[in-house]
Amino acid sequence: MKKVAVIGSGYIGLMHAQAIKKSKRLALAAFVNRNIQNGKKAAKEFSVPFYADAEEMIKKENPDILDICLPSSLHEHFTLLGAAYKKHVICEKPFSLSSASCRRMSKACAGAGVKLMAAQVLRWFPEYQKIKELLPKLGNLHGVYCNRLAQHPNWTTWHRDPAVSGGGLFDLHLHDIDFLYSVFGELDHVYAAGWKSPSGCWNQVMSTLVFKNGVKAVCEGCCEMTGAFPFSAALRAVGDNGTINYELSAGFNIENLGAASNKLTLFEKGKKPKAVPWKAQDGFKAELEAFAEAVEKNTAVPISPDESIYGIKILEAIERSLETGKVEKIK
Repeated sequence: MKKVAVIGSGYIGLMHAQAIKKSKRLALAAFVNRNIQNGKKAAKEFSVPFYADAEEMIKKENPDILDICLPSSLHEHFTLLGAAYKKHVICEKPFSLSSASCRRMSKACAGAGVKLMAAQVLRWFPEYQKIKELLPKLGNLHGVYCNRLAQHPNWTTWHRDPAVSGGGLFDLHLHDIDFLYSVFGELDHVYAAGWKSPSGCWNQVMSTLVFKNGVKAVCEGCCEMTGAFPFSAALRAVGDNGTINYELSAGFNIENLGAASNKLTLFEKGKKPKAVPWKAQDGFKAELEAFAEAVEKNTAVPISPDESIYGIKILEAIERSLETGKVEKIK
């Protein structure tokens, strides 16, 4: 079993810890958090040691893997720390807040001979794996639409600071952008329009994506929904032979996904609509185990650092378009 230390004990850190506890190939070694009260509470819940200092934890617990579940602006610092101690690193999305930062992270880990992967968990959600499987049945695609809509999470405030989170563009919109990139490959150009919050976050974003293979997609992301609007996601793809339509509606935020209404329907020409089932899977557990397998077997990680760097470059192009109002190439 590979020993995993979780750096961060907020909402996503606890999600990762729960997934590790379920796994037969991973062992939770420790929690690290500068918030002592929060960190000690998590460590007690999972019966593992707590450390306020990551270097002390590494020296005493000697984990195989650092699982970085911290605000996005801290990802580079702790990834470089992992590389310095020759620890494999899985880092929550977004990989970092600039492609230059991502490249530094990738270079450091490659130089240290350790694995590095960004945790783009949507690729391991079974409904999205089923969508990817169904897309070829549609034939030539006329267009793709997706959205991810939410209120601000109620367990933190750092999401409202663009220097820490990157705002809705980097923290929320990235999920669908990465999934589309994983399916359709590199883009030619993007165009985006949206709304910037008073704190400077692009929290309402509508992006048009034109892929090099000719596929065109429109993607909407918003973390400023109001009232009792539920956490929601959707994906619709239309082709010569049919349409797929995916819809998810949960509670106030992602903490309530367990009560979600979640359905995928295939509309083929000349046939009745078909509800498409999928096999249940814990996406967080699946991605962590996939990373651990690459570490164990010394094989390539499922999502290379170069892929995640390209995803951040897409977001940078979308941000340029939001600021300039112009079509932007992916540089």
